[in-house]
Amino acid sequence: MPFLGGSCGHTAKSGRNRPWAPAPARRPPWTSRDGRPLWPQAEPLVGRRARGSPSGRGAAQRLDAPTGSALHRLPPTRLSGPGGKMAATAECDVVMAATEPELLEDEEAKREAESFKEQGNAYYAKKDYNEAYNYYTKAIDMCPNNASYYGNRAATLMMLGRFREALGDAQQSVRLDDSFVRGHLREGKCHLSLGNAMAACRSFQRALELDHKNAQAQQEFKNANAVMEYEKIAEVDFEKRDFRKVVFCMDRALEFAPACHRFKILKAECLAMLGRYPEAQFVASDILRMDSTNADALYVRGLCLYYEDCIEKAVQFFVQALRMAPDHEKACVACRNAKALKAKKEDGNKAFKEGNYKLAYELYTEALGIDPNNIKTNAKLYCNRGTVNSKLRKLEDAIEDCTNAVKLDDTYIKAYLRRAQCYMDTEQFEEAVRDYEKVYQTEKTKEHKQLLKNAQLELKKSKRKDYYKILGVDKNASEDEIKKAYRKRALMHHPDRHSGASAEVQKEEEKKFKEVGEAFTILSDPKKKTRYDSGQDLDEEGMNMGDFDANNIFKAFFGGPGGFSFEASGPGNFYFQFG
Repeated sequence: MPFLGGSCGHTAKSGRNRPWAPAPARRPPWTSRDGRPLWPQAEPLVGRRARGSPSGRGAAQRLDAPTGSALHRLPPTRLSGPGGKMAATAECDVVMAATEPELLEDEEAKREAESFKEQGNAYYAKKDYNEAYNYYTKAIDMCPNNASYYGNRAATLMMLGRFREALGDAQQSVRLDDSFVRGHLREGKCHLSLGNAMAACRSFQRALELDHKNAQAQQEFKNANAVMEYEKIAEVDFEKRDFRKVVFCMDRALEFAPACHRFKILKAECLAMLGRYPEAQFVASDILRMDSTNADALYVRGLCLYYEDCIEKAVQFFVQALRMAPDHEKACVACRNAKALKAKKEDGNKAFKEGNYKLAYELYTEALGIDPNNIKTNAKLYCNRGTVNSKLRKLEDAIEDCTNAVKLDDTYIKAYLRRAQCYMDTEQFEEAVRDYEKVYQTEKTKEHKQLLKNAQLELKKSKRKDYYKILGVDKNASEDEIKKAYRKRALMHHPDRHSGASAEVQKEEEKKFKEVGEAFTILSDPKKKTRYDSGQDLDEEGMNMGDFDANNIFKAFFGGPGGFSFEASGPGNFYFQFG
């Protein structure tokens, strides 16, 4: 009888204990003498995947037998063999018997995994990468220790642009098989695509150690080194504020590292600094679609709005970036500048509306010193200060401010209009026409067309003789004022008065005498004066001044022949005598 209540290692006989001797090997009680199972319906499950099990695929299960069989009735205690010797436990017998079925099941799992892999390969060849990914995943589930399955899935994820996931699979493939050259190549390619060129170099070097003639590894190693060189150049050029060159370097680097957010952010920031806001916004927004918490992308998005003079919206993005990364130095500085610039500009506008032009000038000047990089806002500040100067009648200063505004923003219509008006006020009509033409080409409105016509008219008038200036009277002078002016100028430049002067002086005075007569002829006639003031050509109605005789006008004005003469009382002295 077996001893069921004592220790496992001894049997009881005549009240004495003796050492236990192992029983001879016995066949399992559920098998026949030739080793065949007594219950053919009992399916061994060792090594088989538990389909539908919540514990996941590939879990090994213990060998099972039909409910109610002799195996289920065996207690988990020692069974006696021939001669009263103890046998191994029933549970130990189960594990020993499962060795052969486990091998069979492993082979079956491998065959099924290979089938999934082949199907994945077929879909990969068709460029149906999503289906290929699904079948490679099934193959991995069936056989999770096969390096090539992870390598294939990594290649598929790379084609889908999911480089970070692909990197995990590639790394797993080389952990399982460090001699897997393609695994190292794919790991390096993922590192490079994500912008980690140094890690990529290590992976490609390992691939070359395994296969020094591998052409792909050699080329990719060169590409990784090129990316590192572009990074170094870009870093130096950014410090020099050579943003165009930084953009160039980042474009070249992104050809090898298309999934690197760091390179994209640097490019977008430089585009914003160059005033290429739509391009910069596109890059930043593309990153935010993939990662809405990316503090750098939020900063660049805010920077674009800030430089486009959308300061309130810009501050919102800066604040959001600081929530994601409280130590983001650039976002902190930009947020502070944006708030200060907004406050100064609003204070300047308030002072201008209140008529306090001196204070407004000071506030706009202070605002201009906050951030020289904010081109559009500074352009508006220059134009505002130019308006203040025009109110203070500092027209040359106003023109200079407006010129600075259009240098910063050559599409700023308001600055062109303000400068053109200042040119008109200072009688620089050619410059005024040029500015109004620029405005009208940009915005073809009736108002701008009329402003251009007025400037062209004033330019045309300025190229004619200025009869008001010749007589020395204002454009609004009365008829009596015009007559008095003529009398004075005619006597001053009359040829007889300069008969003793040199030939050159006589010629010059004669010319001026004739111009005085022309001026009086036009300005004393209401019809001619109206046409002259409107800029119309006086020759159109037979008013040809080429045949004009100033002496006739002089005689008619002073009363005809004998009515007036010059007499000398001494050298250089004259007096007038009226008859």
